Amino acid sequence: MTTPGLGHNADGISITIEARFFNSLAKYSGHDGLTRQIALPAGASVGDVIAMFKMPLPEIFLVLKNGRDITPGLYQGGVVNEAVVLDEGDVIAFSGPVPYSYGYGAPVV
Repeated sequence: MTTPGLGHNADGISITIEARFFNSLAKYSGHDGLTRQIALPAGASVGDVIAMFKMPLPEIFLVLKNGRDITPGLYQGGVVNEAVVLDEGDVIAFSGPVPYSYGYGAPVV
């Protein structure tokens, strides 16, 4: 069975990424620390990582892929671009709201 969007020869291919967890999402990283190396099938997406760690979407306020913000808008807790496809060596960082930020009710000036 091939992954949609990948070639016929992608069966069985896996990638390794690094997932990082910050602020209120640190509790979802498990007991192995706040940074996790994980293997995923080629064609895996950010949504697959969210599901793997059972993170509730309303708690996710920021997602970075290799240091670049891939959340679709400013301060939209729970709105995550889950379809972003991951590549070998990507670093994905998840953050909940930061204290004194919009996520905690502070106004955006």
